[in-house]
Amino acid sequence: MEVVICPGPDEMARLAADAIAAAVPGREFVLGVATGSSPRGVYAELVARVRAGELDLSGTRTFSLDEYVGLPADHPGSYRSEIRRVLTDPAGIPAEQVHCPDGGASDLPAAAAAYEEAIEAAGGVDLQLLGLGSDGHIAFNEPGSSLASRTRVKTLTTVTRTDNARFFDDDPDAVPRHCLTQGLGTIGRARHVVLLAAGERKAVAVQQLVEGPVSARWPATVLQLHPHVSVLLDEAAASGLELADYYREAWAHKPQWQGL
Repeated sequence: MEVVICPGPDEMARLAADAIAAAVPGREFVLGVATGSSPRGVYAELVARVRAGELDLSGTRTFSLDEYVGLPADHPGSYRSEIRRVLTDPAGIPAEQVHCPDGGASDLPAAAAAYEEAIEAAGGVDLQLLGLGSDGHIAFNEPGSSLASRTRVKTLTTVTRTDNARFFDDDPDAVPRHCLTQGLGTIGRARHVVLLAAGERKAVAVQQLVEGPVSARWPATVLQLHPHVSVLLDEAAASGLELADYYREAWAHKPQWQGL
């Protein structure tokens, strides 16, 4: 696991976009996309590069981490709508290459299995973007989730629904109670994971992710077992790290050709 402490969110977004841009040319690239506040800067940076003629994402296929159950696909709060709005439409990625769990399916376990099969059929995820919940969740894998879990139905906690109420006119009751989410085992099959976290409220979860024991209490800690994880932080999110000076020194002296 590589930890990069950045001066702010602009640098975090630039580094993540650089990693994506370096991997895209000359191949069919599969990008795992997350929703929420953390990755939005990355998407804005990617769209800006596309519009400047510096990057072509038209051959990219995307797979979202999760989707609410029972929310229409065209609802503005759905994750399918958000990804199309902030990334895939403005970046010129065709709609048929944009994949999301089917939260409206009549048979949710079958939809979860079909999503796993679709990821495998695409050759797996090349780079997975992640945010980090203040309780240590990634995707909608709440504390207590199996570290080997696959795409499945999960029940959202009151804390998570309250956190996401900002996307539903600040009404927690409008946030669906259930979701379809990629499991921790599914996420762990991505070839490169890039996790972004900003703000002091993420500091405890970051400290557990990077320096704590691997535990279902803090689901993101499963990433310690992954061979290629890049953790991009601002100073506030990194404020609880005991080895922060080491991470800064390691990044400052890393060969530039290696990238993330």
